[in-house]
Amino acid sequence: MEREAAAKRIAELSEQLEHHNHLYYVEARPVISDQDFDLLMKELEALEAKWPDLASPNSPSQRVGGDITKEFNTVPHRWPMLSLSNSYNSEEVAEFVERIAKEYGAVTFTLELKYDGVAISLTYEHGELVRGLTRGDGEKGDDITANVRTVRSIPLRLRGDPPAELEARGEILMGRKEFEKLNEQREEDGEELFANPRNTTAGTLKLQDPKVVAKRGLQNYIYSLQTEPLPSRSHYGNIMYCRELGFRTPDPAKRFIEQADSLEGIMAYIAHWDHARHELDIAIDGVVIKVDNIDLQEEMGLRSKSPRWAIAYKFQAEQKFTRLHGVEFHVGRTGAVTPVALLDPVELAGTTVKRASIHNADQIAKLDLHIGDMVQVEKGGEIIPKITAVDVSRRPSGALPLTYPARCPACGTPLVRDEGVAQHYCPNEHACPPQIVRRIEHFVARKAMDIDGLGGETVEALFQAGLIHNVADLYDLQQSQLLNLGKGWGERSTQLIIDGIAASKAIPFERVLFALGIRHVGETVAKKIARAVGNMERLASMSVVELQEIDEVGTVVATSIRDFFNADGNRHIVERLRAAGVNFAVDPSDEISQSDLLKGLTFVVSGVFETFTRDGIKLAIEENGGKVSGSISRKTSFVVAGAGMGPAKKAKAEELGVKVIDEVELRRMIEA
Repeated sequence: MEREAAAKRIAELSEQLEHHNHLYYVEARPVISDQDFDLLMKELEALEAKWPDLASPNSPSQRVGGDITKEFNTVPHRWPMLSLSNSYNSEEVAEFVERIAKEYGAVTFTLELKYDGVAISLTYEHGELVRGLTRGDGEKGDDITANVRTVRSIPLRLRGDPPAELEARGEILMGRKEFEKLNEQREEDGEELFANPRNTTAGTLKLQDPKVVAKRGLQNYIYSLQTEPLPSRSHYGNIMYCRELGFRTPDPAKRFIEQADSLEGIMAYIAHWDHARHELDIAIDGVVIKVDNIDLQEEMGLRSKSPRWAIAYKFQAEQKFTRLHGVEFHVGRTGAVTPVALLDPVELAGTTVKRASIHNADQIAKLDLHIGDMVQVEKGGEIIPKITAVDVSRRPSGALPLTYPARCPACGTPLVRDEGVAQHYCPNEHACPPQIVRRIEHFVARKAMDIDGLGGETVEALFQAGLIHNVADLYDLQQSQLLNLGKGWGERSTQLIIDGIAASKAIPFERVLFALGIRHVGETVAKKIARAVGNMERLASMSVVELQEIDEVGTVVATSIRDFFNADGNRHIVERLRAAGVNFAVDPSDEISQSDLLKGLTFVVSGVFETFTRDGIKLAIEENGGKVSGSISRKTSFVVAGAGMGPAKKAKAEELGVKVIDEVELRRMIEA
């Protein structure tokens, strides 16, 4: 085939593939089989491989992901990307509607679902996608265009006759089915499960390999349009125009978007979706109410962080009663024993709940739980089920009170409870099977030694096979031993494990210290200690008094560290790790430049952020002299709130008068 013919055929194939892609992912009415689609794609890929200069950045072949992105550049938004003011009750919605009616008379509102995903800005020039930005700080965001191109409901080329430049904004999210499928695969691979679709979507969009992003099955819904001039002075009209251009928008036929001109109409829409949201495959956490008239929007203007013409109503956590028919007591890596309620199955927030957390013995006593009780269960943050109340009037006659065990349910050792600590724990750390397994799982985890190929199931299998009894045993493993385990332990997977163990010897000292699983020494404290002491030898020789001189180390942490190194079993494991070549000292070249801009201030970080990961925002605080705490108290200086901050933390901050700031304000404090 000649070059001219190849160019023509590439254009034809690209147009056909985008058409079929739109029919399948946007309109949900495919007209060709997957096999026929794949044949067209293979032909296109072959032609682009032969004539790479004819391949467009917006070729349908880019849907499967391109080259790895080394970094995400920060790019200013042409129009600021603001967040919305949130409301949790009908009274606040009524105040919003009545204020507008009083000032502006009769107004039509557009009502939309509030998608629980990640905001995205999509810029098109002459109908071609040129840029995809995260919200960032509202003024600038990260350029994740390579990842955006893999989202099949985002058009790479617009239909019809679009303006020379436009910006469409929407929400990228992950469906429940894709999320469950992803977690099923991770469980099979022995990897840590993801918590929820929203956080998984945020993490996926920041991955540096677009090919991995392409496999996650992300979706997109457009909810606003920016261009000059706008095609309509109605917000609803602009969304319908986006639909004509080929975007996936809220579907009026499914009531994903509709209009209302009264408070009654708005509340009816909210009531409908408060009930019907659990029937959707996508997660929504509320309803967005917008003034429809663009002229009126411009007249009403903006606050510093949100528009005056829109408000988001957030749904309350769903609660239901079900029967408590038993309890299991789980032993964690530190020996902490956690009670888990066994429930009659109940549908809650779109999933079937059979188990719920009870936390500790104090919670059991507070709720006065009896076997057979009807208990109220809710999903905190739509994620973790927990018991919040008991209907004593429905308690069966002769029901036995739920008692906390005196001995470890796994090894029979008498449980202990330190003064001022909520949980009981098993002190038999070197012979209690679940503690050993959980401790090894913690050691190999991503934030610790990050050993590829090892997860919950593989660690359990190695322990049951007698190949490992502690973390040091990992460094004695041979590939031949793994291959002898039989089915599922092939040449490739076992080599991945051996290579991962070898690579872990270069992990920085602060992460090695965290990986050891010393009680009360979390990720942040481990960093502080590692930087203060420099090496494991010095740490092992320090007294409680010396340890307490380290920032963030109090009596409890210092005593725990001293107890760890006083135990013969722990000292033996540490020596074996040293002999294996694990990194036991801080690399001087890794020292991080510090500032004192946040010195004396304590921060609590909650929610999901646009320009930081959770770890990144904590590191930024620490690098500038601040402290990060896990709970709000009177000593807390600021709460840094991201999307999805729990209402309980918000209420606690208000109760104690702690100022709540967002990541933009934190950046300003640091930049100052």
